[in-house]
Amino acid sequence: MAKKQDITFNDGDFVVYPTHGVGRILGVETNVIGGMEITLLVIRFEQDRMTLRVPMEKAMSLGLRTLSSSKQMDDAIETLQSKAKVRRTMWSRRAQEYEAKIKSGDPVAIAEVVRDLRKKDPATEQSYSERQMYQAALERLAREYAAIQDIDQESAAVKLEDIMDAA
Repeated sequence: MAKKQDITFNDGDFVVYPTHGVGRILGVETNVIGGMEITLLVIRFEQDRMTLRVPMEKAMSLGLRTLSSSKQMDDAIETLQSKAKVRRTMWSRRAQEYEAKIKSGDPVAIAEVVRDLRKKDPATEQSYSERQMYQAALERLAREYAAIQDIDQESAAVKLEDIMDAA
């Protein structure tokens, strides 16, 4: 079995950083920081207009990974199509759990948030924070889906919502 450190990142590759989502590798730099030479992976997150420099030796422990496989994305889509789990816990507790799932970077966990927060009945009211969290989760999942499918993020979000409507 290959060790996690064996994963190599190439210029132009899409990667997923758990707290920021999908970014593209611009390259590798070597900088001297505190008298030590450190190799940094330069990642551009276009949606946030942000460039991040991640120390190469910390990349894996920070959760940096390649895009999900088709199988992993299929699992996420299967999750979107499953029945939403209605939970009776307080919103503040659920919000913390949903936030943790979104920041995990795991497409299946993010799909659970999208599925559970999707407004099924137009008659029911959703709070502002529920709508915001739903939108954040959908955008995060759509970015990765878009990169895998080679389509734009907006089209990916529409496709994901259509998949849920059809379920």
